[in-house]
Amino acid sequence: MPNPCKSRAVVLLSGGMDSAVCASLAQRDYDAAAVHVSYGQRTEERERQSFLAICQRLKIHDRLMVRNEAFRGIGGSALTDESIPVPDAENIGKSIPITYVPFRNAHFLAVAVSWAEVLGAEKVYIGAVEPDSSGYPDCRPAYYKAFNEVVKAGTKDGRIEIVTPLIAMHKAEIVRLGLELGAPFDLTWSCYSREDQACGACDSCALRLRAFEAAGVRDPIPYVAK
Repeated sequence: MPNPCKSRAVVLLSGGMDSAVCASLAQRDYDAAAVHVSYGQRTEERERQSFLAICQRLKIHDRLMVRNEAFRGIGGSALTDESIPVPDAENIGKSIPITYVPFRNAHFLAVAVSWAEVLGAEKVYIGAVEPDSSGYPDCRPAYYKAFNEVVKAGTKDGRIEIVTPLIAMHKAEIVRLGLELGAPFDLTWSCYSREDQACGACDSCALRLRAFEAAGVRDPIPYVAK
């Protein structure tokens, strides 16, 4: 049941480490509701499992799971087109990689803002990160500043705000913050290509492993033995 003592917020929760920390922040400060979007990505079933488990651990009771069929048809990304291999992490941040899903976060935010209107939520949390990232254009601060203007103009009251509490943080800082918050890192999934054990080689795995190493703690999820 909603907590009448707290204002409401909606958090986009993919099931990855950044979104889990973001959800922990949202649930700490608000009565949070979590939304998960499956979009035909290679690891969608494993990410859905993580979403449900994280919500359970954080005691987020209001959950919305939706499926976006557009990205499979659009293609152009190694995450949604199985004919495009997921590359190993070799040139992180030097150019926009083939794992970029075109304008994906706009679709996710649209769902979250729509639900926030219905719930009467005043904030939409998203765990976008600019430093130590793959360089996706929809993870830049300017993108969210512009999107907030769209939300202001296109919603009934114009008061819903998209917040990006992690956007300027390095990944190791996010790990440390998550540990302080008790974020359920053991339930998260970040790998782009596998659902049984993380590959340890894709951009997302490489960034995650570096972050835990820099923070001086062990990453609790299983990886393929090298």
